[in-house]
Amino acid sequence: MFAVIKTGGKQYKVAANDLVRVEKLAGEAGDAITFENVLMVGAGADVTLGAPLVDGALVAGEVVEQFRDKKVIIFKKKRRQHYRRKNGHRQELTLVRITEILTGGAKPSGKKAAAPKKAAKTEAPKAEAKPAAAKAEKGEAAPAAEFKDDVKLIGGVGPALEKKLAALGVTSLTQIAGWTAEDVARIDGELNFKGRIERDEWIDQAKDLIAGKPPRAKADQ
Repeated sequence: MFAVIKTGGKQYKVAANDLVRVEKLAGEAGDAITFENVLMVGAGADVTLGAPLVDGALVAGEVVEQFRDKKVIIFKKKRRQHYRRKNGHRQELTLVRITEILTGGAKPSGKKAAAPKKAAKTEAPKAEAKPAAAKAEKGEAAPAAEFKDDVKLIGGVGPALEKKLAALGVTSLTQIAGWTAEDVARIDGELNFKGRIERDEWIDQAKDLIAGKPPRAKADQ
């Protein structure tokens, strides 16, 4: 079953266990939340359209995380009038996991959505436990258990740019997370980025990915 809900002036098609990024909603991680503006409900070929809302329909969810989106730079200029304005904005968003789609006036059961099953543990992670423990003793932050060290997870980095970074000796997110201002200036200059690394917050993105946070949406780049 699926539903189309409206929140924050936008419409989203959702189904049970979907993760949806919406405009910021009140609540903390783990809080239950409901969407009463349901515009459509469907199951296969059976679709019910609202006029404008579907009577008795409700979508229940659970707050997973409160976070801020990628910074957007707005620059305005008027020729020959000495007019320049530069502003930055980071939209506050809420990551919601859809738990239930209810119809006929039914009330939420309060149950949480089933978490994705984790892959079976292998012997390899056990072998890496000692280096992680050594880092903890030194006061260094250890990467998340399911951390995938792939530079293409950074917004805007594709296979072509991955090759260029590898040619400069940059092959992992852990390297990017540890960059200094000098490193940023050197790589930015080598790739002729004109400030893109700082503008797109590569270091912050790398640190978030190492901490286990989801990658930023490619469509936002």
